[in-house]
Amino acid sequence: MTTAAGFGREEVVRNYMAAFATGDPDAVARHVTDDFVNEHLSALGSGCTGRDEYRRRLPGFLADFARARYDVVDLVVADPAHEPSGAAVARYRFRATHQGTPIDIPGVMWFEVRDGLVARRTDVWDALTFLRQTGQA
Repeated sequence: MTTAAGFGREEVVRNYMAAFATGDPDAVARHVTDDFVNEHLSALGSGCTGRDEYRRRLPGFLADFARARYDVVDLVVADPAHEPSGAAVARYRFRATHQGTPIDIPGVMWFEVRDGLVARRTDVWDALTFLRQTGQA
């Protein structure tokens, strides 16, 4: 299915995830709706609501995780005939450097795409692996 902005759900999700590698908060934030919901289900995650709040937090995240990138391992897009919410699910590897330590964390994001933008992202990642890789566990 192609969204109103001309991009299919898969392309919207891939473009959003690729934007992190730019290190530019505006490049990331331009991929989300005004009422974007950023939900984290992992113990160390912190969510928020609204593009403005998300954009406000991005510089800190990108500074804490230098050279952040989400490498998509697998991406499944729901059939719009059966799932009209714009659902897509991406399994990923999050790679970055945290306080000088390289990290490689597996995770899964569930997306809702609306009008060519990400309206909701529910992220689940392996917090224990992060703690182990950074010497905190």
